[in-house]
Amino acid sequence: MSIAKRMYLLILIVVVGLVGLGGISLYQINRVFTAANYSTINVVPSLIVLDDASTAFMRVRTTLWQFIDQTDNQKRNDAAEKIKGLRQVTLDKLAHYEKEEVSDETDRNLLLEDRKAVLAFFDAVDKISAMIAEGKVEESRQFLFNQKDVIAKSVEVFKAHNAYNLVIAKKAESDANSIVASARWQAVLLAVLVAAAVAAIGLLVTRRLIKSLDYAIYISEKVASGDLTEKIDESSKDEFGLLLHALKTMNDSLLNIVGQVRSGTDTITAASSEIAHGNMELSSRTETQASSLEETAASMEELTSTVKQNADNARQANQLAATASEVAAKGGAVVSEVVETMGAINESSKKIVDIISVIDGIAFQTNILALNAAVEAARAGEQGRGFAVVASEVRNLAQRSAAAAKEIKELIGNSVEKVEMGSKLVDQAGSTMSEVVGSIRRVNDIMAEITAASQEQSLGIAQVNDAIIQMDSVTQQNAALVEEAAAAAGAMQEQAAMLTQVVSIFKMNEAQSGNAGYAARAQPLKTPQVEKKSPPRIATQSTTSTRKISSAATSSTSASSSKSSSASSTAHDGWEEF
Repeated sequence: MSIAKRMYLLILIVVVGLVGLGGISLYQINRVFTAANYSTINVVPSLIVLDDASTAFMRVRTTLWQFIDQTDNQKRNDAAEKIKGLRQVTLDKLAHYEKEEVSDETDRNLLLEDRKAVLAFFDAVDKISAMIAEGKVEESRQFLFNQKDVIAKSVEVFKAHNAYNLVIAKKAESDANSIVASARWQAVLLAVLVAAAVAAIGLLVTRRLIKSLDYAIYISEKVASGDLTEKIDESSKDEFGLLLHALKTMNDSLLNIVGQVRSGTDTITAASSEIAHGNMELSSRTETQASSLEETAASMEELTSTVKQNADNARQANQLAATASEVAAKGGAVVSEVVETMGAINESSKKIVDIISVIDGIAFQTNILALNAAVEAARAGEQGRGFAVVASEVRNLAQRSAAAAKEIKELIGNSVEKVEMGSKLVDQAGSTMSEVVGSIRRVNDIMAEITAASQEQSLGIAQVNDAIIQMDSVTQQNAALVEEAAAAAGAMQEQAAMLTQVVSIFKMNEAQSGNAGYAARAQPLKTPQVEKKSPPRIATQSTTSTRKISSAATSSTSASSSKSSSASSTAHDGWEEF
């Protein structure tokens, strides 16, 4: 069972005990209250009702004597009514007692005795009333006197009934006292049981917690001191079992880490020898790089002269290109003016077409008016008013035609002038284009010279490129070796000191320590061979490039290239072994 469940069980027991104690206390208090209030709720009202019934009954007896001794008929009748009312009160009180105040069968039997005695006396009252009605006063008085046994019986019955109610009251008091005592002992017993259960479970939980904490502290101290050989018991199923499982996981992780650290120590030993071989390889590659730099210097001199000549040619080509640009700009401006002029001519032509259309319409209308005028003239004879109007219209149309013709003439003249200007601009454009053509030819000649120079420059650049490739590859290899050597040296110094100090505080099992050492010794054998197979090909390529540069230069450098090749072969063997 987990710690949380144990704590919940402890809390549940406390809560159940408190609830039980409270429930029993409430139940007993309710019983005590019922027993204590029994006299007030049941006995006292019963005594009051019985006392009222007894009082009414006694008043019937007293009033009956007054009824017998009374000589006045009115007063006798009043006494009779009073007796009747008191009889009803007595019977009503007894009925109320039977309905509301009866406690048990004994109480009910006593009530029956009360009613029997009262009814027996009321029978005597009825007989006395009949005697009085017949005028037998003395006989009725004697009859009432003879009923003393009935009266005494009724009085005794009422006294006995009251005495029984007092007995019930005393019994209720005794029951209340016994209930109080029982409730006191029950509460004490339940409180003791709850306290004992809580104390027992609390003690068990506390002992379990202390034991588990002590064991966890013991394991933690072992791990903190570097002893990783302790076997951790994680069989517990509670939260401390989870804690111990976490401690075991941490212990296993530390074992793994320590094994890896020891493996790193062996790896550092293997790396130190690799660094020594790398430094030797770096020395041979530095010699190869020096010879390559000499050949590169010779090629760079030739390349410098060629580049200088190309720069001069490029400068002249730039000037000619600027001149050609200006000429082309002029040609563009002239062409723009030609375009604008031709646009104006186009607009004028459109206006001429419109004016000609107007003139055509006027001519048409003039012909019609002339025809009308001829007709009117033929018809009018002497009356030539209509003809006069027509003649006036014809004259107006003729004026409009003349104005239109004048405008046409002016527009045509302007068009001719603009056409002449366009011709001149076209001539200028032609001459400009001739200049452009000449400039382009000169640029073409210069570009040919630049092309030839570029070819020579390309050859030199190729040689430089080969040398640079060799230097770059060698430089990269040297840089990598230098970085590896520096990093490995610093890392070995720091790691060796740190690992020696860290690993010394941990204790491991012999099997775990042996496996870690074996893994550390086996791992470095694969790493150098896999990572360093590519450099031999780079060295061979560098040697081939050196030979090409040497053959392209002079015969003297060819001999030095052979020496460099043999040195590279030696370096190749050393690198392959490394």
